[in-house]
Amino acid sequence: MSLKSITLHDFVIVQRLDLELADGFTALTGETGAGKSILIDALQLVLGARADAALVREGASRTDVCAEFDTPLGLRSWLEEAGFGIEEHLLLRRTVDTQGKSRAWINGTPATAAQLRTAGEWLLDIHGQHAWQSLTRPDAVRKLLDAYAGTSTLEVARCWQRWRVARKALEQAQNAQEHGERDRERLQWQIAELDKLAPGMDEWEELNAQHTRLSHAQALLDTAHAALEWLDGEERGALSGLSRASELLQAQEHLEPEFRNLQDMLTSGLAQAEEAVRSLQAYLRHVDLDPQGLLVLDGRVSLWLTLARRYKRPPAELPTLLAGWKQELQRLENGADLVTLEASAQQAAEAYHAAARQLSHQRAKAAPRLSRAITEAMQLLGMRGGHFEVALQPSHSPGADGMDEVVFLMAGHPGATARPLAKIASGGELSRISLAIAVTTSALGEAPTLIFDEVDAGVGGAVAEAVGRLMRQLGQDRQVLAVTHLPQVAAQAHRHLLVAKSSNSQGTSSTVQAVAAAQRVREIARMLGGQQLSPTSLAHAQEMLDMVAPTPMEIAP
Repeated sequence: MSLKSITLHDFVIVQRLDLELADGFTALTGETGAGKSILIDALQLVLGARADAALVREGASRTDVCAEFDTPLGLRSWLEEAGFGIEEHLLLRRTVDTQGKSRAWINGTPATAAQLRTAGEWLLDIHGQHAWQSLTRPDAVRKLLDAYAGTSTLEVARCWQRWRVARKALEQAQNAQEHGERDRERLQWQIAELDKLAPGMDEWEELNAQHTRLSHAQALLDTAHAALEWLDGEERGALSGLSRASELLQAQEHLEPEFRNLQDMLTSGLAQAEEAVRSLQAYLRHVDLDPQGLLVLDGRVSLWLTLARRYKRPPAELPTLLAGWKQELQRLENGADLVTLEASAQQAAEAYHAAARQLSHQRAKAAPRLSRAITEAMQLLGMRGGHFEVALQPSHSPGADGMDEVVFLMAGHPGATARPLAKIASGGELSRISLAIAVTTSALGEAPTLIFDEVDAGVGGAVAEAVGRLMRQLGQDRQVLAVTHLPQVAAQAHRHLLVAKSSNSQGTSSTVQAVAAAQRVREIARMLGGQQLSPTSLAHAQEMLDMVAPTPMEIAP
C-alpha cells in the first residue's frame, strides 16, 4: 500500500503535473532552486497543512492538488464513521484560491482540513531536515519505544482513568464531610417539615377543588333547590307545562301533521327535564353542608399554602421538592461513607500501579535492544564509536502513559558521555540520528510511505553512500521518497525523478520526469561535478550505478 499518484494544477511554479509513483525507493533530484521540495509541499497541503494564497501560481485563480493512495485497512472504519466512501484507492483533493480560501474532498465527499490530517497520519510520514526535533519531545520518544517494544498503554490508561474517578469521588466525599454538615442539618429540618404535610403527588388539585365545593356548599344547595322548583314546582314547574303542551299537540296532530314533529321534540325535552329533576333530587339527598369537614380542609389547605410561600414554590410543586431534598440528603449520606470510598480508591491505585509496573518492565526489556539497533545504524552514518542510549527514569507525575520518563541520549564520539538529544548542538548529527531511528523502526509505523526531505544535508563521501544504502533498504518493505542533493544517495534509488525549472514568455515553470539509462547517468554526473560534464564524471556516475545491486524493486519508467 502506497502513494499511487499526485496531480498538481497551478501550484507555486508548477503549471500542471501528473506524476505516477511506485513502490521502492525513489530519489528526487535537481539543481538548487528547481523546486525539488514542491512535491513535498503539495503533499503536505493535501494532507491538511495550512492553506496559503502564496501557493497559487502567479496569474492563476486557484491551485488544485490531488493525491491517490491505496486505502489502508486500518483507515476503513474511520472513513465509514466519517461518512466517506470506501474504495480500493483513496483520493484526497484540496484547492486554494488567491484569497487563501481552501476546500477539500475525500473520495469526492467534502472534508475538513482536520479530517485530511487524520487520514494523513495513516498514509505517510514526512522527515524533514529538522525531523529530529520530535525526538526531543517526551511523548514522541515514549511512543517510539512502546512501538518498538510491541506494547500498549491502553490497560494502563484504563486503570489510570478508574483511579482518577475513585480519587475524585473520595475527595468529594471528604469535602462533603468537612463542609456539608450544615447542608445535611438544613435538609433534615426541611424534609421533616414537609413530611408533616406528606403531600401527595396529585393531591393539591383534588384538595383545592374539594375545598372550593365545601366553601360554597350553601350556595350550591340553594341553586339545586331553586332549579328543582322551576322544573317540578306545583305553581311554575316546567315539567307540567311541557306535559300539557305535548298533550295539546298530540290531540290535534291528525289535523296538522307538523304537530307530530313538534310533539316528538317536546317528548324528548320532557324526558331530559325529568332526568335532570331526578339528578337534582339525588344531589340534594347526598350533599351536606359538613362544617366539620370544611374546617379540616381549611387547615390542610392553609398548611399547603404556608409551606409553598415559605419555600417560594407553587403548591403543586411541593411533592417534587420533597423528593428532591430526600435524594440530595441520600447523596450526602452516601458520600459520607469514607471507608468504602477509601477502599475503592486504594484498590484502583493498586491496579494502576500493577499495570504501570508491567509496562515499565516491558519498556526496560526493549530499551537496550533499541539502543543497540540505533547504535549499529549510527556506525554506518559516519558516527563510528558513537553510541545511543534509551534511558528510563521514574516520572514525577504518573499518568495514563505509565510511570516512566523516556529520554534519548547520544554520544557522537568514542569515550564521550551520552547526553540528551535536546542538548546536542550539531544539526547534522541529529539528522543522521533521526535517519538511523527511522531505519531501525521503519517496520513499526502505520504509514506505508516515508518521505525524506534533504535529511542527508551535511554528510558526504562514504557516509552519503551509507545513507543511500539505508534508504534502499527501507524501500524493500516501504515506499520511500527522498529529496536529495547527494549522488551517492540518488544512485541507490530504485527509481529516479528529475526536477527541472525552465522559463519562457509565459513565465517560469517546474517539471518532473523519470530518468533512466543515459539521462540518469548525466544527472548523477551533474550532481558529482556540476554542469560541465566530462568523460571522467560520466564514467564515475556510470560506475556508481553499476555498483548498486539490482533488486526486484527496480522499476523502469
